[in-house]
Amino acid sequence: MYLRRTIDEELLNWKFAKNRKPLILRGARQVGKTSSVKNLAQHFPYFAEINFDENSSFSLIFEKNLSVFEVCEQLSVLTNTPIVAGKTLLFLDEVQACIPAISKLRYFYEKMPELHVIAAGSLFEFALADTPSFGVGRVRSMYIYPLSFREFLMAQGAHLLLEHLNKANVSKPLSEPAHQQLINQHKKFLIIGGMPEAVSIYVNRNDLLEVQRVLNDLLISVQADFAKYKPRVPSARLVEVFNAVAQQVATKFSYSYPNATLNNLQIKEAIDLLKMAGLVYAVTHTTANGIPIGAEINPKKTKFLIFDTGIFQRILGLNMADLFVSDDFDTINKGHIAELHVGLELLKSESCYQKSDLYYWQRDAKNSQAEVDYVCQYNNAIVPVEVKAGTKGSMQSMYLFLKEKKLPQGFRISLENFSRMELVNILPIYAVHNLVDNIQ
Repeated sequence: MYLRRTIDEELLNWKFAKNRKPLILRGARQVGKTSSVKNLAQHFPYFAEINFDENSSFSLIFEKNLSVFEVCEQLSVLTNTPIVAGKTLLFLDEVQACIPAISKLRYFYEKMPELHVIAAGSLFEFALADTPSFGVGRVRSMYIYPLSFREFLMAQGAHLLLEHLNKANVSKPLSEPAHQQLINQHKKFLIIGGMPEAVSIYVNRNDLLEVQRVLNDLLISVQADFAKYKPRVPSARLVEVFNAVAQQVATKFSYSYPNATLNNLQIKEAIDLLKMAGLVYAVTHTTANGIPIGAEINPKKTKFLIFDTGIFQRILGLNMADLFVSDDFDTINKGHIAELHVGLELLKSESCYQKSDLYYWQRDAKNSQAEVDYVCQYNNAIVPVEVKAGTKGSMQSMYLFLKEKKLPQGFRISLENFSRMELVNILPIYAVHNLVDNIQ
């Protein structure tokens, strides 16, 4: 069963766009790229799927000095599918296995602009380093992540609950029963995460133990791919750093983690590779003195996030029962899973056409503990976001930030219902996507 995604609408918009460019779907392994393309294919009379991992004959065609017309002619014979501009969706899957195919994308735009072409590959970012001509300006990228909480609700058919959530704001909170229902759904989402296979198992079987087994399989599969990232970097090195990042999620990353066997340069190289693979996201310190907030950063002060809460809880072996019964995530992993969730939801709420960055703020003063978990930029507005793992907690850092930067408002994300407290808008932890709509 296909899980409907918010990116589906964007793919349809691309299909009908007048000035359409070849599209590259970019994202980590098994986040749903191929499934989304196959779902889009239902809107075409013909679908030609070219998987370079499965059939080396496809690569041979692109390695020849052929025009795109000749390429399509030979692909049509091999797939037994007509490749007709305007009627066929041509899908180049695992495209990182064929560098000449990546280089050829620009020529589809120049010579066959009416043909719908999509490329995807879990290791695409690595292939770009070996691609002499990528075709900047002649191709378009679209970024895809694991399912968001809203998509998780969609997958379960909880459309009425989602409708109530979409209408709620700081001036119009949800009813208490709806709030509690969403809190319970959110707890499940932290355990399951957004990997499509894990969500599908839960939706179809309602079996959280089987979900845990699927997550274990996915984790093994993700780590097995490490050998493909860079031949001279041992997989064991990437596994060590990946686990170290998980242990330090939502805290400033320390290169002197327990039992480290690597030097700083080796650790940095491993982190860069994990970031390229879409498995780790950086949250970089910013002074946030003005727009753009990424102009004044300190890369030496960086936190890292694992790409999915389900994978995260399997790496750490968190107790599912604790997640279900607790009304305060501070008792679970020191509340870091809550901050992880919010960071991931912030990324997923951004436009799929851009690769977004995350930032945080920490006061540069001796003996100061003031820190704001996330600092976001929406148009010309700087928006601080603080995450509370329960329903209580001091807001000293938030108010200090607002005062220093002379800002009119900030956001607190917690287990509370929608509300407002002086300069701070309060959003429930399941409503990160509502943030933009509540900026005043």
